[in-house]
Amino acid sequence: MIKKSFMIGIAALSFVTFSTQTFAAEGVHTVEKGESLWDIGKEKSVSVIQLKKENNLTTNDLYPGQTIEIPDNNVTAEDRELLAKLVHAEANGESYAGKVAVATVVLNRVDSTEFPDSIKKVIYQVSNGHYAFSPVQNGQINQAPSQEARDAVQEALAFRGQGKGSLFFYNPVTSTSDWITSRETLLTIGKHRFAK
Repeated sequence: MIKKSFMIGIAALSFVTFSTQTFAAEGVHTVEKGESLWDIGKEKSVSVIQLKKENNLTTNDLYPGQTIEIPDNNVTAEDRELLAKLVHAEANGESYAGKVAVATVVLNRVDSTEFPDSIKKVIYQVSNGHYAFSPVQNGQINQAPSQEARDAVQEALAFRGQGKGSLFFYNPVTSTSDWITSRETLLTIGKHRFAK
């Protein structure tokens, strides 16, 4: 009886300790040796810009043991997976940089007043009877994403708010839209042109 009570007490203590650690880790991060804001941003799915703003940082310098507040980014695991599926479908065969750029276009749209205000709404947006992204129309959005596509999404989330602000991308070889090809091209990565 004593042994059973002791085991229950240990289990309860373990649960409380685990719960406390989980609670403490949700909005705060302790910097480890060699860790950068970029590393933390990718791990926590939050932009470096948000991290700096939340912590009143004027430089990118961090030191081991420093406590960093992690702002709420409103990007769920479901959002990240959906975005990774889109990246996989749109940029399969493209470089890692090309995949990051595709994810960045979606995030730029979310942050723009010209588009819906969530990843899911941007990806499934319909305009003039057509989906904004062809993989939604043809069903390729339903394929499991590669790990590289998932990593590219994390990179894009850390990069969010930086860059040239591309809102569109297209393949000039396969595009049939005169409108899209008339947009100002900001950069070309692989087969995709990124435009504003």
